[in-house]
Amino acid sequence: MPIPPTTHADDLELLRTSAVAAGIIASGFFRREIKSWNKENASPVSEADILVDRYLAAALLQARPTYGWLSEETADNPSRLDCERVFVVDPIDGTRGFLRGENSWTVCLAVVENGIAVAGVVYAPMRDELYEAVKGEGARLNGQVIRRRRPGAPPVIPAASAVHQQLQDAGLNYTRGPYYPSLAYRLVQVATGKLDAVVSRRGSQDWDIAAATVILDECGIDIADVCSGFPQFNRRDVRHGALAALGDMSLKSLLHAALIKAYGCPAAEASTANQNSTDERI
Repeated sequence: MPIPPTTHADDLELLRTSAVAAGIIASGFFRREIKSWNKENASPVSEADILVDRYLAAALLQARPTYGWLSEETADNPSRLDCERVFVVDPIDGTRGFLRGENSWTVCLAVVENGIAVAGVVYAPMRDELYEAVKGEGARLNGQVIRRRRPGAPPVIPAASAVHQQLQDAGLNYTRGPYYPSLAYRLVQVATGKLDAVVSRRGSQDWDIAAATVILDECGIDIADVCSGFPQFNRRDVRHGALAALGDMSLKSLLHAALIKAYGCPAAEASTANQNSTDERI
């Protein structure tokens, strides 16, 4: 399917206006009694997630009918794999925090072209923060170029206990940073300098990180799947390995090693499983 005659900047404008409208819809449910339930993977979803997802699907696909669609709250349609451009959407990233009344949840929208995120918006309505970027044109927060503050000492790093244990064992002098339920919101705080690094365990999916990835990349922030490198999107399997976003590159080898020790790599596990299977046949 040929690439439509719209620019990445055109797509960013569409994402921005759609994210703001979606944020208004979601805000109407915030800190109110709403229906929620757990999905098969035990992650929560609410009626707000579903309504926002439906709005975004209608608004975005009406504007770009030739684009593919990948959303956390929509059943996957493999036809997206045949599209050169795809919307990647998380209607409410940080649903657990949303349901608890915490205000750092976000609406995350991205356009992916041939596997690379080329435009993205991470919008935190209750904090009045709209992060946006288009490939090759920089990143902005509320219309102003994002300028990372000078990193502090010791570095501020939020992470799960398994990773903290690895960092402590390695003797790293650091501050255990604040945890925000929205992974996308945590990631963009590396761009602002509020956090010096963000790591996540295996299992994040395209909609969790696509929008933040283009923002970080445009800010010159290193973000990588520690097992496979720079994130690629709109593949058949949308899950990613352990991730690290780094504002301080001196932390890279230590953090990548800590994540691999804590969570391992899928390829290594597959290799071990294949070897064990071979050994059983000998």
